[in-house]
Amino acid sequence: MASTVFDSVLFRDMFGTAEMRAVFGDEALVGRYLEAEVALARAQSRCGVVPKEAAETIAAAAGAITIDFDKLRHETEIVGYPILPLVHQLAAAAGEAGRYVHWGATTQDIMDTANVLQIRAALVIVARDLREVRGILAAQARKYRDTPMAGRTHLQQALPVTFGYKLAVWLSSIDRHIERLDQALPRILFGEFSGAAGTLASIGDGGLEMQKLFCEELGLYQPPITWHVARDGIAEAVTLLGLITGTLGKIATDVMMMSATEFGEVSEPFVPGRGASSTMPQKRNPISSELMLAAAKAVRQHVATMLDGMIHDFERATGPWHLEWVSLPESFLLTASALANAKFMLAGLVVHEQRMRENLDLTHGLIVAEAVMMAAAPKLGRQYAHDVIYDACRKAIEGGGQLADILAEVPEIVDALGGVAAIRKHCDPANYLGLCGPMVDRVLATGAPSTCA
Repeated sequence: MASTVFDSVLFRDMFGTAEMRAVFGDEALVGRYLEAEVALARAQSRCGVVPKEAAETIAAAAGAITIDFDKLRHETEIVGYPILPLVHQLAAAAGEAGRYVHWGATTQDIMDTANVLQIRAALVIVARDLREVRGILAAQARKYRDTPMAGRTHLQQALPVTFGYKLAVWLSSIDRHIERLDQALPRILFGEFSGAAGTLASIGDGGLEMQKLFCEELGLYQPPITWHVARDGIAEAVTLLGLITGTLGKIATDVMMMSATEFGEVSEPFVPGRGASSTMPQKRNPISSELMLAAAKAVRQHVATMLDGMIHDFERATGPWHLEWVSLPESFLLTASALANAKFMLAGLVVHEQRMRENLDLTHGLIVAEAVMMAAAPKLGRQYAHDVIYDACRKAIEGGGQLADILAEVPEIVDALGGVAAIRKHCDPANYLGLCGPMVDRVLATGAPSTCA
């Protein structure tokens, strides 16, 4: 039976996706180890170190081998790492050519390179999903560009905004994540072939050329120097996931709060039974948002772990490296889950525009007190206008009534604004949206940068 949510029959598709699990599954990982070993043999045959026929035999054996996973697991537990046991199986499968398997390499060379190949495949999925989320948010921001709603600061109504503006704020972060991903790839996608202490002493002259060809075989960047204990690239990959899920967690938090009964401004897509309560028939819980938020919180902890894991001792670590084996796959699975839930939730989000308008009117005009103050300021002076409006707001709060009606009884305000009709115009939240619309347009016009993931 499974022991974690990542491989649980019950929970695995809530905390990951089948597509991302396929990238980080045992068979895929061992396949990456074999891919690295084959690339090494081919690079070395190009250098004349390994006979070309031997390299092709190793490649054929790697493609046809049936891995004895029970034996591999048992020997891995003894050795502490899976590469030596795997090399034994591959060398045996390659026959006479097996003598050239893993020539001049060390365990971490193969494991690091395999992890980078996994990261590359995983980031392709992340980049694609980010662009899909971007497309959904862009369409929604355009649709609700001018839909007024209450903007809130410190959980209090502050000034009117538009729902399109809120969506465009979310969208702007997604655009930056796409850009960050593009920019990070040359810092993350390094191959690793450096030998026992990272000096390529087992190869000697021509070692860097061999390393270059090895990276070429895999389509990876050649590092300027060994990165056995320089883990910033791997840590950056997970930190990037922390930023992405952080944005998704913010979106989820807003949606959950706006879905609360007292707000009622949005609802997650309706699917029969989704978000249902076992005892309260009326419940429709924001499950997608809850999973997005949980993923964000979990990935954030993995970011901290990866940063801690950067602190390696000397030329080969005594334990921090192993932290990556835990945090790397889990972070990608959680991110894939958060993105999948974001796509589902945002694409089908139900927007209650009438409720947004009703909530704008909850304070009887107080939300646009600043609008009246700024309109009266040119004639009364800003501070005096503030004091007069402040007094009117206090009366509205204490005695009830519409702010516009109270201000209509203040001769100074009537005169400063040019009549009662002008007061009512300035007290309409829909007339005090600032530059929400143009800001939405700016984000939409920027577009998403291309990604080479």
